[in-house]
Amino acid sequence: MAKPSFILQALTPATHAQSVTDLFTLDPITWFLASVAYVKEDGVKAIEISIRPVADRSIVFAGIRNDLTSIQAVKRLLGLNIQLYAIDTATRQSIYHPKLYVVANDAHARVIVGSANLTFGGMYNNIEISTLMELDCANEDDAAFLGDAKKAFESLINDYPDHVFKIRDTAHAEELFTQGRLADETVIPPPSTGSTIKKGSRDSLDPMNLNLRQKPRPKAATVAPPAAQPRAGEKTPAALSLPAGPPVSHLVWQSNALSERDLNVPSGGPGTHKTGSMGFKKGAWEMEDLRHYFRDEVFKGLAWTPKGASHERANAKCELIIKGVNYGTFEVELGHDTRTNTRSYEQHNMMTDIKWGEATKYVAQRDLLGRILYLYRKDTNPPEFVIEID
Repeated sequence: MAKPSFILQALTPATHAQSVTDLFTLDPITWFLASVAYVKEDGVKAIEISIRPVADRSIVFAGIRNDLTSIQAVKRLLGLNIQLYAIDTATRQSIYHPKLYVVANDAHARVIVGSANLTFGGMYNNIEISTLMELDCANEDDAAFLGDAKKAFESLINDYPDHVFKIRDTAHAEELFTQGRLADETVIPPPSTGSTIKKGSRDSLDPMNLNLRQKPRPKAATVAPPAAQPRAGEKTPAALSLPAGPPVSHLVWQSNALSERDLNVPSGGPGTHKTGSMGFKKGAWEMEDLRHYFRDEVFKGLAWTPKGASHERANAKCELIIKGVNYGTFEVELGHDTRTNTRSYEQHNMMTDIKWGEATKYVAQRDLLGRILYLYRKDTNPPEFVIEID
């Protein structure tokens, strides 16, 4: 008879990554089946060591055409040599959404049914809930449950051959990607918000205290501007590329935990005086040289003008999203130190900053301390930007 147990992620120390991994301690394993709506590469990484020994007995069903399941994740799954089936409903009105993980042999099975997708959030940080069941195939009800599950997915393949199909190889995956049916994890768009500030002050709710795991550091983004012309005595920055297609918005920088200095909410301690600005430091981004990235790549295309003998200034339109609420578009001032003989320059450190201006009233609040700032560039002419703090 089935023995159920409860998985509640983020509100307890439990994670779906560990729970799914524990399924594979069943011995022997005759087959493994997973069904999810969304697959991202970090989600696959969370459980791939467990899948690898039983890859020849594994099958995964994943939704596509949903802006989340990615070419990177699909290639990683294919690299495990499993059977991978895509489910494409070909409509936004109904998406493939079931989440199921099953490990079984002739005598026993372990099943997780719940809400967790094969993504980093699904495996670690989202508040997810699932039921873990231990099944005894000698029990008539348990065997019937397992048989019904297998039959349901066999029927999917047989009854919807145009919409439920095996991804044969990486070439097939690339074809789906070029058709826009798989996402690209290297292009991270800004959040789509339906909530906008109506009136009154911004809420001051602190983040929920959850059991969260650190997500892997992002790599330096790809941005649209052409290669910058070198200034006297400087090398030309390496040109970056943007995927072909219509204009897009994408992540170009991510901060570390925001400080009092960043947010202009000094407590009176050393180095926390109000400046009205925030410097673009390395943050959580994987990059070695800050001297050119922001001025010559992220903010290329703006009308930069000299300010004194050693600085430049430019104005930019910037949409502000805080905790999922859109506070509108502000004009912010960007500054860049053009000197090449400073300690910061020699150490490849921060040379570019942003003045909050009219946005200060929303930014300079202590409930944002420790949160993360995400900067997105809109591929427009001139470029516009989105700042998300969450």
